[in-house]
Amino acid sequence: MDGKLIVKRRLQAYQCDRYGNMRPLILMNELQGMGDRHAEILGVGYKFCQAHGFAWVVTHYLVDIIEMPTELEEIEISTWPSCQDALRATRDFEIRGSDGRLLVRATSQWVLIDIARRRPLRLDENLPRWMVNECRAWDRAFDKFADFDAQKTHTFKCRFDDIDVNQHINNAVYAVWATESVGYEYRNAHMLRRIELNFKKEISPTTPQVFVDVAIDGNISHHKIRTDDNNEHASVICTWKSVE
Repeated sequence: MDGKLIVKRRLQAYQCDRYGNMRPLILMNELQGMGDRHAEILGVGYKFCQAHGFAWVVTHYLVDIIEMPTELEEIEISTWPSCQDALRATRDFEIRGSDGRLLVRATSQWVLIDIARRRPLRLDENLPRWMVNECRAWDRAFDKFADFDAQKTHTFKCRFDDIDVNQHINNAVYAVWATESVGYEYRNAHMLRRIELNFKKEISPTTPQVFVDVAIDGNISHHKIRTDDNNEHASVICTWKSVE
């Protein structure tokens, strides 16, 4: 056994954008869903955490899109815990086409917190042991993102459908805010090739609006997601490719 969860599925039309490519929201939800499912299998998922007053909190998602999956394509999604230390766990992902070609590779970092105290917990003292596969889908450091000077700011509403079972804005929505904030013309002329997210604070479902500061430099866009000047909730870097 290699400790991986592998699932095959066929991408449906409603999961794709106007060009038949998987939407960023769907991509991030697929990764998150696979991680949640595998954590349950390993005995460290939502049910375990709920019973013990714990919660998994993601700090980073780093996603490299070699080729975005397309409508009706059969894809194979795999995930596995790739490493951990006292306080942090790393989970990697791959998405492959039916012919085995690599479409997407990703890595993510997680910490376990005590919900009541909002404090991180040692993994070895609070979780059952699970198998770690040291093979890396994408061997990247989880660095802090550099600050930038905003060129413009977009405002988004927090929708009821953005709220997940943990009672805050779902992680995948941050990817939507970032990719939408570049504007229609830029988005229509570019394909997403990489999205890197650094999460800092959760956003309450009662938040009336969210501000996304944006700076675009060629094929790189930087994004700061905040609820006011003093509350930054995430930083995002997107890499794009011009549509030929």
